[in-house]
Amino acid sequence: MTSNGAMTRHEVRECAFLILFEMTFREDDSAQELYELAEEVQDLTVTDSVKAMVEGVLLHKEALDEIIAQYSKKRSLSRLPKLNLTILRLALFEILYDDTMPDNAAISEAITLAGTYTYQEDTAFINGVLGNYVRENRNAEAAENA
Repeated sequence: MTSNGAMTRHEVRECAFLILFEMTFREDDSAQELYELAEEVQDLTVTDSVKAMVEGVLLHKEALDEIIAQYSKKRSLSRLPKLNLTILRLALFEILYDDTMPDNAAISEAITLAGTYTYQEDTAFINGVLGNYVRENRNAEAAENA
């Protein structure tokens, strides 16, 4: 990660992803403890933007998981690999709660993370879940506004 200057949006997202993924294994640790661990052990830069993204996902985790469960037709939430679940939570958080992030960009970034950290078939699964969610909700919004 960048140690000099501001982090790019992609770097912020990747750092938040790594911290959120670590949290899936260390549920007893506080976010602050994991921020410190990320900086010390993983040499990650934990900025206010990273913290805002991590804490936003944690705040809305239940709602995000409900959406994932609804759109993951073939796999139950408990059977999803933790990497996939973390990527889906992060992307849905951006789609739902970040007005500056276009839906397609959030999906593209999720696919980029998946391409780096997961198997090829997982990338297709993540793309399918996010794409179906966005399509169905855009259609519902369009119908309401018509």
